[in-house]
Amino acid sequence: MTAVPIRRPGLARIRAAGYPLHLACLAFVALVTLAALLAPWLIPHDPNTVDLADALAAPSAAHPLGVDAAGRDTLSRLLLGARTSLLGPLGVVAFSTVAGIAIGTAAAWRGGWLDSVLSRSTELVFAFPGMLLAILVVSVHGEGLLAPVLALAVAYTPYVSRLTRSLVLAERARPYVSAHRVQGHSALQICRRHVLPNIAPVVLAQSAINFGYALMDLAGLSFLGLGVPALTPDWGRMVFDGQTAIQHGYPLSAILPCAVVVLTVVAFNVVGERWADRVARRDR
Repeated sequence: MTAVPIRRPGLARIRAAGYPLHLACLAFVALVTLAALLAPWLIPHDPNTVDLADALAAPSAAHPLGVDAAGRDTLSRLLLGARTSLLGPLGVVAFSTVAGIAIGTAAAWRGGWLDSVLSRSTELVFAFPGMLLAILVVSVHGEGLLAPVLALAVAYTPYVSRLTRSLVLAERARPYVSAHRVQGHSALQICRRHVLPNIAPVVLAQSAINFGYALMDLAGLSFLGLGVPALTPDWGRMVFDGQTAIQHGYPLSAILPCAVVVLTVVAFNVVGERWADRVARRDR
């Protein structure tokens, strides 16, 4: 009797349904990134030009997305605000990824007391809320992008270090590591040439997810008035400025940046999770 292969149409259907969503989110991420890069050449008006006579005007040919309570063009502020809104999370992810990889690799490879010290230290930071740490740092250093970025980077580092540690421990047990050790390769050479490239896809997938969370946290800080200075175009700051418009029955200047933040966070999360899922299926 010939064995009949077992099909799992439900799983295949779920993956097929998720593919268009992944492509749409990837296209949205590319669009937002392109808008941030080309913003100085795309903005139709100076985003900081105040025209109180035109405050809270509805969308028109001159102002496709209307203007805010200060008479500033909403489209121009959205486009230029993409630069600040994406630059901050990029700094958080870059710092936390590099630091997390270094800490996690050292802890997993050396083991012993170093592993215990690094693991307990990261757990201590992990237990402290990132937003609270950022608020404390900003309250000391004042407005600006650097202070909250560094604070959130420190708070995000444990996520990467714990993931890296588990991945390096798994790679360290593989036969190729023992073979390279026998050949006289140093730990640094083995990690740099073999271990880190093998774990890079998983770490990068987590970094994409962290980017979305960092964007949301920084936007929240700007909404609280603790992020970028008042005149700097930023999506979170636009939501904060739009509160006045909401009170007067014109919510568009606050809804649009809020919607862009939500869509961007969701897009980065979907892209990161899809990437992680592909890596997991590849390693099975």
